Amino acid sequence: MTRFSIDPTTFLQLALMERRPHSSHQLVAPNSLRSRSLELLLGKVRAGQIDDREALEIHERLTEVKVRLLGDRVSRRTAWDLARRCDWENLADAECLAVTKLQADALVTIDAGLASKAAHIVPLAPLDDLFTE
Repeated sequence: MTRFSIDPTTFLQLALMERRPHSSHQLVAPNSLRSRSLELLLGKVRAGQIDDREALEIHERLTEVKVRLLGDRVSRRTAWDLARRCDWENLADAECLAVTKLQADALVTIDAGLASKAAHIVPLAPLDDLFTE
């Protein structure tokens, strides 16, 4: 079994693609994954890219994706340390990297900014790795 950490952008992409990871993989993410993904959907509605009905359909698909959400003391402390060491303004990306560092084999992200931050901190894997054994 391979454990992949995912970020909200990638989580949303899975729902948009209507694809599920291969059964031999486990997804992990910070506790904030679902609410941050919903915020991304809200942004798309506010920008006129999708309507409420479509956003709620996508949200429903998000709830069907099995993800182990983590947010224990060690994860939070690791995120804090990463954000301080890297001089980041918030903990959002640091949380993803902390969960990856502590609980996953690699981070899968379609967010170029996060991938750039992660490159020297955790292993990265392409999105397609989620769908192969």
